[in-house]
Amino acid sequence: MPFKSQAQRRKFAELLVKGKISPKTFEEWNRETGTAELPEHVKKRSQAKKKTASKKKAASKKKSARTGSKP
Repeated sequence: MPFKSQAQRRKFAELLVKGKISPKTFEEWNRETGTAELPEHVKKRSQAKKKTASKKKAASKKKSARTGSKP
């Protein structure tokens, strides 16, 4: 999985120095990112998107409960 931001790349480098991730993991992410220009930070998801996702999940649960077998 490639890095999404410069901040994430720095955090992984910090974890690498502390020994919390392996050099192999860092190198894999770095290789997959390549020379892409990354933003400093990635914007957080908006509340509307989070609510939409949770509504879809709740609707899915309701639907599966309705289609269950009755005794």
